[in-house]
Amino acid sequence: MSIVRTRETTVKIALKLDGSGRGESATGVPFLDHMLDSFARHGFFDLKIEAKGDLHIDEHHTVEDVGIVLGKAFAQALGDRSGIKRFGEAVVPLDEALCSVVVDISGRSYLAYNVAITQERVGSFQTELVHDFMKAMSDNVGMNLHLNMLSGRNPHHVIEAAFKALARANGSGRPHWSLGVAEFFRRRAR
Repeated sequence: MSIVRTRETTVKIALKLDGSGRGESATGVPFLDHMLDSFARHGFFDLKIEAKGDLHIDEHHTVEDVGIVLGKAFAQALGDRSGIKRFGEAVVPLDEALCSVVVDISGRSYLAYNVAITQERVGSFQTELVHDFMKAMSDNVGMNLHLNMLSGRNPHHVIEAAFKALARANGSGRPHWSLGVAEFFRRRAR
């Protein structure tokens, strides 16, 4: 379990890369919980997240710190990174939205974020926080993350397609760190 405490937040994350896709998120930010549960399901990770933050001010610290701790949990789970496939990619649709993610789990962080969401919010969630989450996660995993919105109108759909594409690129049914080819294609067919 990874735990980080700052003046603004306390974040606890348990991550199992070779999981069944079970996510349990309780961040106090309902839309983020929805995205994280979807991320776990589509990456076949078992992920439990508890966060308490200064939500009376806004959601920024909580969202960013969850990204930081999730990135650290991935880095810890990957260990010395020997035996992993560094590169992953996925293109995921959700209705009219289409997002692509390409990753290089090299130990070097970089974020190319090409997601032009014109709406400021999805419900009460500030859409600009998706960038902050992705930057925090990629920096702390040590991964190049190229996230591109290929099409989309509804910000909920765009953001969810982005999280699902990130999950599939990092998990892709888990070929990056554990599965053989037959198991990869069996899981990918789900």
